[in-house]
Amino acid sequence: MSEDENILSRIMQERKKDVAAAKRKVSLNELLDEAEKRTVYFSLTQALRKSPVPRIIAEVKKASPSAGEIRPAYNPLAIAQAYASAGAAGISVLTEPHHFLGSPGDLRAVRKVVNLPLLRKDFICDTYQLAEAAAWGADVILLIVAALEPEQCQMYHQAALELNLETIVEVHTADELRVALACEGAIIGVNSRNLKTLVTDLAVAHELAKMIPDDRLSIAESGIRTAEDVRGLMGAGYDGFLIGESFLRETFPGKSLKKLLSQSQT
Repeated sequence: MSEDENILSRIMQERKKDVAAAKRKVSLNELLDEAEKRTVYFSLTQALRKSPVPRIIAEVKKASPSAGEIRPAYNPLAIAQAYASAGAAGISVLTEPHHFLGSPGDLRAVRKVVNLPLLRKDFICDTYQLAEAAAWGADVILLIVAALEPEQCQMYHQAALELNLETIVEVHTADELRVALACEGAIIGVNSRNLKTLVTDLAVAHELAKMIPDDRLSIAESGIRTAEDVRGLMGAGYDGFLIGESFLRETFPGKSLKKLLSQSQT
């Protein structure tokens, strides 16, 4: 197996070590106490039902395993504010530190300046991370079926709900989709990028869309760059789109988002 084919398992092992270290610094009870002080949450579920179409969750990240460093001059707060002003339905913030160069501080900073649903984008491997997400200001967490056993996925989904967090359960295959659909009320995220090989193919999103019940909210992730991509995926039935890299490579990500929203409506 090549290095790229090991990337997902390697990241999960790294995150398990990171969580163990974090637990030594901040107790679970401290996180839960901080989370309990929150009085306001923003619902991505509602945003995907009620916001003007197309509904785009715009991503804030400095780097990725497939692209390397995307934005050397990285200001997550300014980028998030620009996305909010441009009409984003929600904002995704990477907190994974090794390959995406994210941090808890990025999420906390964004939470202070935008009144939109925030997704903590990371590799969840422990319920401790759910408490972190709630304490830091996230409204939604990501569960990656390819990285979890079905029982873990269900357990983390239920634990998230108990913390007032919504979930996006991410899939890349029909078998993974069946696991996601068993998580009642979860938003289905179809990632056109295979996280084990990093190969992206929008045909994956179009094919799996046929298997998602009409009453389930779904978003398409990865490889979405043009208004034609967005319109095609809306036609396939997706309620929203998670887009980051194509915006972040532009000088002004907010303007890039606004342009895509405008072009996708025509």
